[in-house]
Order: sequence, then C-alpha cells, then structure tokens
Amino acid sequence: MEALQMPKTVAGKLTRQGYITSQDLDKAFEIISKSKTKQSLEEVLVQKLGRDRHKVLQAFCSVYAFREIKFSPEHISSGWIKFIQNVYKSLNTKTQEIFKRKKIIPYGYSEKNKEIIIFITPYPTDRQIDQIIRQSGIKKFELAYSRLESIDSLITKLSPEENEYLELVKEQNEEIAYIEEQEHSDQSVDEEELTAALNKSLLVNLFEGCLIEAVRRGASDIHIIPKENNVTEFHIRVNGRLLLWHKQDGVKPEAFLAVTKDRTKNVDRFEWDSAQDGFIQREIDNYLIRFRVSILPIVSSAFTRKYESVVIRVLDDRKIITDLNVLGFDGFAKTEFLKAIKKPQGMVILTGPTGSGKSTTLVAALHQVMTPELNILTVEDPVEYNIRGARQLKINAKMDFDQALRSILRHDPDIVMVGEIRDAKTAEIAIKLANTGHLTFSTLHTNDAASVISRLFKMDIEPFLIAYAINLVVAQRLVRTLCMNCRTPMTDVNDELLQTLGFTEEEIANNTLYKGQGCEKCHKGYAGRTAIHEVMPFTPEIRQLILQASKELDEDAIKKIAVKNGMKTLRDAAKKRALEGKTTIEEVIAVTTD
Repeated sequence: MEALQMPKTVAGKLTRQGYITSQDLDKAFEIISKSKTKQSLEEVLVQKLGRDRHKVLQAFCSVYAFREIKFSPEHISSGWIKFIQNVYKSLNTKTQEIFKRKKIIPYGYSEKNKEIIIFITPYPTDRQIDQIIRQSGIKKFELAYSRLESIDSLITKLSPEENEYLELVKEQNEEIAYIEEQEHSDQSVDEEELTAALNKSLLVNLFEGCLIEAVRRGASDIHIIPKENNVTEFHIRVNGRLLLWHKQDGVKPEAFLAVTKDRTKNVDRFEWDSAQDGFIQREIDNYLIRFRVSILPIVSSAFTRKYESVVIRVLDDRKIITDLNVLGFDGFAKTEFLKAIKKPQGMVILTGPTGSGKSTTLVAALHQVMTPELNILTVEDPVEYNIRGARQLKINAKMDFDQALRSILRHDPDIVMVGEIRDAKTAEIAIKLANTGHLTFSTLHTNDAASVISRLFKMDIEPFLIAYAINLVVAQRLVRTLCMNCRTPMTDVNDELLQTLGFTEEEIANNTLYKGQGCEKCHKGYAGRTAIHEVMPFTPEIRQLILQASKELDEDAIKKIAVKNGMKTLRDAAKKRALEGKTTIEEVIAVTTD
C-alpha cells in the first residue's frame, strides 16, 4: 500500500494523536517521492524516521478497522498451539512456509461465525497478506493485528530451534562417563589430558546452552551455584520461583566459573576475592538478548577452594510492556496513576522489593506519556531495557550516577526517569528536578507506600520538598496467577484464617476461592504473574501532615488518611485477586504483610 495513495484520514489520525508532527509527515512523503523503490508510509515512519512500530501500526489499524489482539508469552496455551498446528497441517508445505515467513498465525474461530478463522499478523495493512490467505484456499477469514514481539515469541514456541549446545553436552557427558569407567579399570589413560580437552568444550556448550534455554523458557534469572564434591547446579527463575534446571557432576566448579567469567565482558577471570559485575550479548532465535552478570565470592567447607555464586539477569526487550492496561491497575489505582503521570511536573515513586516489577511499570508509564515533542532522559545504572524514544544516559567511570543527575538540568528535559533513589544525594537531586518543573519517575525500596515518606525523612530531605514535590507513591508486588486449566474450588476453607487476613463473612459466603492442582500447562497450579498495587496520591491532607511533622512521621496516620480517600492496601489488592479466582490464599499470605 503506497503512502502517497493513502487516505488523508491515516495521516490526520497520526498527527491528531500527537504521535508524529506535520513536519514528520512531510519528511516521510518526501522520502517516498524520491525513492526508486515502492515504500509504504509505515516503513518510512518506522525504519527511516525511527518512530515506534507498535504505535504507528495501532493508528493505521484504527483507521482501517483492524482490531488488535493482545497476548503475552504466558497466554500461549498448548490448546492454541494445537489449533495453529492443525490449521497449518491443512495447507501444503510451501504455503506453510509462506505463512510462517510472513508471520500469519491462526488465532481461533470468530465468535459470530464458526466458519470464519481469525488470523493475527504484525502487518495487517499489507495487501499481500490478504492475497496469501485467499490463495491458500481459505475463503472466510478475518485479519487482526498483534505486536511483532508477541508474534515472534509465539513462533519460537511453535517451532523452537534445537539447542545444539545441549545436544553436544549430552554427547560429552557420555564421554566423561567413559573416562570414569576407564579410571576404575586396569587400562591406563591420561586422565588429566582427556578431562581437560573434554571440559573445555563441555563447559562452554553448557554455558551457552543455559543462556538459550533461559530465554526460551521465559526465565528472568539464571543462578549458577557451586557445590561440594565437584557438583555445579544451575537454577532458572520462572514466574518468580527458582527451578533446578541442570546439575553437572564430575567437573570442578572453579573450571565452570572460569569459563563463565571468560565469556563475560568487563570481569577479570583471575579475580576470586571481590564482587564483579559484567554483561553478555547473544543473538538467540534471531533476536539480540542482553544478560547482566553478578559474581560474588562465597564460603565453602573446603577452605582451599575458590567458590563464587553467579546470577545472570536475562534482559529481553521483547518483554517490555508498554500498555498499562495489562499491568493489573484497576479502579482507583488506575485513575490516580494516570492522573499523576500526566501532570507536567512532580514526582511519581514506585516502591517494592527487588523483582517486584517496578522498572516494568515505570517503562510502561513512560510509553504512556511519550511523544516526539518531549525530551525524555533516563539515568540508570545499569540500563536494563532500551527505551525507544528516550535518551538513556550512559554511566561510566568518567560520569557517575550523581554527575549524570546534576548534568540533566542543563540538558533541557521534560521528563526524567531516575532508576533508583539510592541515597540522600540522589533523593535530593531527584526531588529538586520534580520541584523545578519536570515530571520525574523513580523507585525506592520500602515495604509500603507510606514508608516512602519516612525513608525520605530519614535521608534528611526537607519536609516541604517532600510535601510539594511528590504527586503519587505506588507500592507494588507480583502474585502468581492460577492456571485456568486446572484450578479447583477450595473445599477446606478456614474461615478463621480468612477473617484474620481481612476477609469479611459476606465475602467468604458469596465467593469461591480456588487452589491449583498442577497440569501440563502450568507449574504446580500457577501460570504467570500479575501485579498488585497500593496507590497513594498526595492529597492536601497528606501534604499538611508531612509539613507538620518534625523528625518523626506518623506513618499510620498517613495510611489511614490515604485509605479514607480511596487507597486500597496491598493486602486488599491481593484479596481482590483471590476473590476473583485469579490467585490463591497462599499467595495472599506470601506476598503481603500487615
């Protein structure tokens, strides 16, 4: 579809939404008119002018009446995969390849007419897609739009490439077993020579295979733990829980640790006594994945051994969530959060423990307010995700975190994201940014929303700065969600325990609580996670309480005012998920505290 032939409604919608300017549009048409090859307006806006593919296509689909179907890797069920495979089987081999290459995926049957198949694709406005489906013999169909990243993750699950590294590991383990047999026989073998040759390739293949498996399984972290008796364990964190992935026997852990450091940038292989941080980049399934590596020396009962614990964070940009609607905000929490992030100035603080999704929520908030007219700067150390449309400052030996923050004011920012408030100095600069006309996002480690104010007090931040700089504080946790395939109603409900947790007699009587059984589609009854929020806007009453406080702050008084004004506590939010049948009582207890 050539851009110059497109109805003016498309261009008009893009400019009205504030996503592109009329100057951008003029540039795009100029590029198309001078190009020797046919180029669509989408291609030029995304590839030449660097606009966000998802937002551009959303606008196009809105004009051409293609609906958008959203899904995440957790929603890819075995039933859906079977349906896709059955549709593909009805096509000839050549057509199947064309469908996969063009990313045309069967989604299901239309609710209105079971004869109509819905296909999802990242390119619904491409006329070739329509022709390909018709030529395959499918006459009744509907095209819908889904994000490119979501489609790619689905294609990976449909036909995962063989992990060649793990295949090699299997072969090499057999050879190690053969060596061990030889050691106990009368035959003489050069054990050191054979083991050295095998271990070098075995450990490299095991390390590379582990990175690939972690990405394909949707893991957030890899843990490499040395054990006694020449054992190394590999755990991966999926849905917030560590799972044992592999146990390697018969190889000295130090050898594997040396290989790990050897294949990690910015670490010293010969350093065994201090903490080190490094990074890795790999192209996995045609996508560039980054890994952040943390290495810490640990104690062993064998004091002569040099053991280290390694944790590798998987940074997969395909997991970036840009839509606040899928983050679990609802009702009061959603209304107040949107109101706060759309103010021209002030501060929004996310709080919670490590791994509670704070950065994910902040990135989604940035995408909610991002436009080409705004200068968005981020200061993070380290940078976790590449945010298209923001200028992300690079922290290094010559420009540390504090220097970067101080320099921001001279860089004409509209919105600033400070990765984490680490100390009084960072807090002071971040709050001054918010007080001088900038919208500022940041994170802090506290147990709940009211504790943020106490923490800032203890950092000696002036009460009037806290009172007038902050728009909103959000405390966040992640709860595991029940597998809809195998969940069953609880029959042994303990009313006394539920009332202790804050459930009313009416809630217990009128709702069904569920537990997970465990099936082939989930892990011990759970499939995926969702966020719960405690959202505390700074009302005049709360600001007044902060101004009146001296060195100590009455957290309980602030919490009571916030609840009176509509705030739901983390416990309330978790209870709501349990009453909706989305999580269990065990998760409510595990994730929230009084």
